[in-house]
Amino acid sequence: MTADIDALVAQVNQAVAAASSVLPFDHPIKAVRWVRREQVEANDYNPNSVATPELRLLAESIRADGYTQPVVVVEAGEDRYTVVDGFHRWLILSKAEDVAASTQGFLPVVVIQGDEAHRMASTVRHNRARGKHHVGGMSELVYRMLAAGVDEGDVCEALGLEPIELLRLKHVSGFSKLVEDHEYRRSWETVTQRKIKGQWAADHPEHEGDLV
Repeated sequence: MTADIDALVAQVNQAVAAASSVLPFDHPIKAVRWVRREQVEANDYNPNSVATPELRLLAESIRADGYTQPVVVVEAGEDRYTVVDGFHRWLILSKAEDVAASTQGFLPVVVIQGDEAHRMASTVRHNRARGKHHVGGMSELVYRMLAAGVDEGDVCEALGLEPIELLRLKHVSGFSKLVEDHEYRRSWETVTQRKIKGQWAADHPEHEGDLV
């Protein structure tokens, strides 16, 4: 029976991919595919968090209405995927046996492309678009992107941050402390950010030195 359902799902995925290829626009949602839950793994950088009551409500929503939104993933090898957005929808399929039974263990996904920095930024964009993000996770994400050499202006653009938000997240993450004694520390800062920092210092002389 397992082999039969796997073969059927594979046929449907192929048919959907073929049919969607004739559409004159290129959006991932046009080709939703079903994959085994075990083929999908969580990422290690999601700055979003959901409290237990909201997670239970999400499970009840899926029980009542089914999966109405696919999980956004990237390919992580042959027939392997990593979650970009929709971790909690994936988690419920992993934890709730009745939900898993309703899809026979398959998860609806859409696949996007991009390197690690793009994937991390995409996760944040999805979360911030819903008004949800966790400061601790965001600061860690900013730290990792800056440490990977991503330009601060590109980080702001990718994550939808204002320069002052980036400065605060750098401060929270400890990235500013990491580079404060570096000979070329000023190269980490854009002209706009230096202007903002100067204005902030002028407006808050009692906190001089707090924002490094």
